[in-house]
Amino acid sequence: MTPAEAAIAALLDALPVDRDDPELAGTPGRVEALWREHLLTGYAVDPAAVLAERMPDASGAVVTVTDLPIHGACPHHLTPFFGVAHVAYEPGGHIVGLGQLERLVRGLASRLVLQETLCGAIADALMEHLGARGAACAIEARHLCLILRGAEPQRARVATRVARGSLVGRADVLPPVRGDR
Repeated sequence: MTPAEAAIAALLDALPVDRDDPELAGTPGRVEALWREHLLTGYAVDPAAVLAERMPDASGAVVTVTDLPIHGACPHHLTPFFGVAHVAYEPGGHIVGLGQLERLVRGLASRLVLQETLCGAIADALMEHLGARGAACAIEARHLCLILRGAEPQRARVATRVARGSLVGRADVLPPVRGDR
């Protein structure tokens, strides 16, 4: 049994569940695999490496990619959140492939991270590792830690938005999220 499996087994032992229930057989291993293979894969992602392969850009057109699916986990409650991210950047002489933007967002999201921190980390990575003149990110997500707390927040979504450099004050580069309305 791995240390993570042992910790999950200990958590189950500490909760009011019947550990002899056949449906719980193998649960510690399945939980550990889910976290390692899906929820925390972003720790192996280096934003500098993702953005290293660049192409020269002479147009200077702002690049915007919308509705990138994301999921991560709340560091306060260890519960998942999921939603979409919208990303924009004004090139500083170079652009990257659109798939690289998706990998950057997915990599930074698949960690224990607050949504507010994630939003800023995406924009900061574009500024630092791509040399963008400006970068912006908006995220709209549903957080299980909020949804589970009763009937009222069942449809609640959290919206965050950040801009850096030349895109500060440029609301036109990203689509509105519910928090903007």
